[in-house]
Amino acid sequence: QVQLVESGGGLEQAGGSLRLSCAASAPGRIFTIGSMAWYRQAPGKPRDLVAGITSDGSTNYADSVKGRFGISKDNAKNTVYLQMNSLKPEDTAVYYCNAIITTRSSTGNYWGQGTQVTVSS
Repeated sequence: QVQLVESGGGLEQAGGSLRLSCAASAPGRIFTIGSMAWYRQAPGKPRDLVAGITSDGSTNYADSVKGRFGISKDNAKNTVYLQMNSLKPEDTAVYYCNAIITTRSSTGNYWGQGTQVTVSS
């Protein structure tokens, strides 16, 4: 079973920083990771892309976070990170990790369980 486990959310003041992590695992299985991304969903709003990173390291960002957030990955650890700086109250949301993962039997689009980020003004 492929799993994405997120960590690093919490409560932070406006102007502060948080770093989210998402580790992919598939116990007993050989797998490869394609693109990875972070999405977020605020109450009553749709889930939106925050940042993405391809297998070759190309990145893209939502306009609202450009210059403040940075996505990176550690291929050896099968982990993607989201460094969030200059946080704003409007960054408050549940943040979800997403990854395209290929095992021997299939390729699937996987989601983490979500981690809450709350930014106070």
